[in-house]
Amino acid sequence: MAMTATPDFHLWVALAIITGGIIAYAWGRWAMELVSLAIITALLVFFHFFPMIDAETGRAFPDMRSLLAGFSDPALIAILSLLVMGQALVHSGALDEPVRRLLKVAEGAPRLVIRGILAIVLAISGFLNNTPVVAVFIPMISALSRKLDINPSRVMIPLSYAAILGGNLTLIGSSANLLVAGIYSEITGDHLGFFAITAPGLIVGAAGFVYVAFIAPLLLPDRVPVISGMSRVAKQFLVQLEVAPGSPLEGQKAVSGLFPGLTELTIRAIHRGDETLLPPFHDVSLQAGDIILAAATRRALTEMMAKDPELLHGLWRRGGVAGEEVAQSAPPLPEEDRMLAEVMIAPASRLQGRTLEQVGFRSLTNAIVLGIQRRSRMIRSHISELVLEPGDVLLLLGRRQDILALRGNRDLLLLEWSAADFPVMRSSRLAIGIFAATVLAAATGILPIAIAALVGALAMMTGRCINIRQAGRAVDSKVVLIIAAAVAMGQAMQATGGAEFVATHLLTLLDGASPLMILSAFFAMVAVLTNLLSNNATAVLFTPIAVSVADHIGVDPQIFVIALIFSATASYATPFGYQTNLLVMGPGHYRFSDFVRAGIPLVVVVWAAFTIAAAMLYDLG
Repeated sequence: MAMTATPDFHLWVALAIITGGIIAYAWGRWAMELVSLAIITALLVFFHFFPMIDAETGRAFPDMRSLLAGFSDPALIAILSLLVMGQALVHSGALDEPVRRLLKVAEGAPRLVIRGILAIVLAISGFLNNTPVVAVFIPMISALSRKLDINPSRVMIPLSYAAILGGNLTLIGSSANLLVAGIYSEITGDHLGFFAITAPGLIVGAAGFVYVAFIAPLLLPDRVPVISGMSRVAKQFLVQLEVAPGSPLEGQKAVSGLFPGLTELTIRAIHRGDETLLPPFHDVSLQAGDIILAAATRRALTEMMAKDPELLHGLWRRGGVAGEEVAQSAPPLPEEDRMLAEVMIAPASRLQGRTLEQVGFRSLTNAIVLGIQRRSRMIRSHISELVLEPGDVLLLLGRRQDILALRGNRDLLLLEWSAADFPVMRSSRLAIGIFAATVLAAATGILPIAIAALVGALAMMTGRCINIRQAGRAVDSKVVLIIAAAVAMGQAMQATGGAEFVATHLLTLLDGASPLMILSAFFAMVAVLTNLLSNNATAVLFTPIAVSVADHIGVDPQIFVIALIFSATASYATPFGYQTNLLVMGPGHYRFSDFVRAGIPLVVVVWAAFTIAAAMLYDLG
């Protein structure tokens, strides 16, 4: 049988559970998923045995349905759908060209370009909802940072912070702004103008941007895991390409020793019949039938084949560098099932001392070899003639099931971290179109963000920009559980009156203080609570309190309402305080402590900047 208790008892126990959860998150000893589940479970068990009873209806609250509402929260649906769409943009190669153009600008000043992007995000977020804005730039920033050898964890949190700061430039920059304005209008009958928050927003935004662009990256650690780090190493593979009749390569002439279509490859030799051409190449034009022996990174080779499907088809038909040609009628490699992986010739392998052609590599593995890595050797002969040695690394292309089947092979050691899906470049334009339509629908209000993002994610999958398995990998379990825990904590705080309790006691302590000091303290209090609840929940809870406090001390209520707008969106110190923080959590591989480390100083900067702006802009007596 359920037991009842006094409201104070509920308040203190709920605060204890929430405080314990926050400490556990920040400590980082346990996985965030485990801590989130522990918070939800503790609240469910407590309110089951000690329910609060509504005097009018006689029903217990908060009930199990409200405490578990986070699992169906629209914010969760929106974030997960946007993560799937971002993964589709990356997988389809839709961002390759924009990133390539940015790289040309960034070659001389990479950090300047990153800061320029942050400034653009801040400015755009003043007029568009900042959640889709961040979703647009996450994959671009991720690709750009990898190209520039900047750890993504150094720039993803600043990206989210820039968007939050920009959301306070106009009234439509954030949903919390509109919520506060709506409730304020209902209470007082007055209306906040479109640019009512622009003046303080510019001051706070300028101060915050200096911190975000120059200081926050220094406070953030490198969080990219070892797997990603290994995949970023620019290893060179020996590759062998044949210029097919009608290929875009046919007829290309070397310019300053480089062929226009092969600028990312280091050409070591060109075999033309019985003749071997060696660099430097002057006045040499490629002919059909030429065999090009080159060194290339995995990324350069992948991008080249993705842009030229005929090259890929030719390699598959010929059996890669092993030369095991198959019949024209043989089925092509399905686009949605292509996988790249690296394997190492194992010690005492039965393949050592033999060539790829001699071992019948394609028949043995159902995969083709695209390139071979062998350190400190200048090889200019046909790769199919190379004698395999232990330690050689082979770059393979094949069907996913065939690649993964190599896990039990004693002769070849599959490097698990290297297995990745081959990009489907033909879907890039479709992916861009779907993403643009989703952002437009959400930004113009045609559809709520959650619905627009869900429709967009579905369109990406049905349009084959990404498959179900890849979409599943884009879903981060940490995000799911941390949103669910945040909603449960918010429900407990609202049901027990925790926010009103804190506000009442703060005002009691500040009795007799100056209006500016009360305004500053009010800002600080809301800024702390908004990191524990959500920005929208804080906005709803504190708008009536803001108006009441202003009336009590004889100050224009609009000043306190504007302070509430800025403080309710100061959700920098926890990942669940704001949707954009949750969006960057997965791509940046962040821990809870990273938001605490980078966010608390920014909360202080924003608080101090707004206090100074209020003193300059408003008459506070």
